[in-house]
Amino acid sequence: MKEVIDAAAGGFTTVNEVVIEAGRIDVWKASIDEVGQWWNSDHTVAGDARRMSISAVPQGCFCERFESGGGVVHMSVTMVNPGVIIRLTGGLGPLGLMGVEGNMTWEFEDADGGTLVRFTYAVGGYRADGLDSIAGPVDFVVGEALDRLKSHVESRDFDRAGAE
Repeated sequence: MKEVIDAAAGGFTTVNEVVIEAGRIDVWKASIDEVGQWWNSDHTVAGDARRMSISAVPQGCFCERFESGGGVVHMSVTMVNPGVIIRLTGGLGPLGLMGVEGNMTWEFEDADGGTLVRFTYAVGGYRADGLDSIAGPVDFVVGEALDRLKSHVESRDFDRAGAE
């Protein structure tokens, strides 16, 4: 499933989900510990996804570091239950430059054939032209990220039966 489930001038919600053919803990570890290997470099400030990281602890950071020693906080970790859920708060990409706030929740559930992963992103706030007009492009980026995670994990030699 990949869709914008609601969109209005004041905000939108997108939901993207896939089943990844690997155990839940393996998928969790790859999503968090290897974000720089599956995130698209086109959706970074410095153009190099290898500089992306997630510190999966409350008040942790989904961050990008720069060669110069600087960096950017893309989102903050506001909830984590390892192997089950992580909630990231903030505005991804150009949303970070607007008067908006967002909560992106990544959920991991055992499923037939592997792990169901769901990325839900709820965004609200102010944009002069309204937020509804950017819901589709944001949904595309989030959906692409989830597809890239799936490809990354399934290219590995994990247990396909869903065992941890």
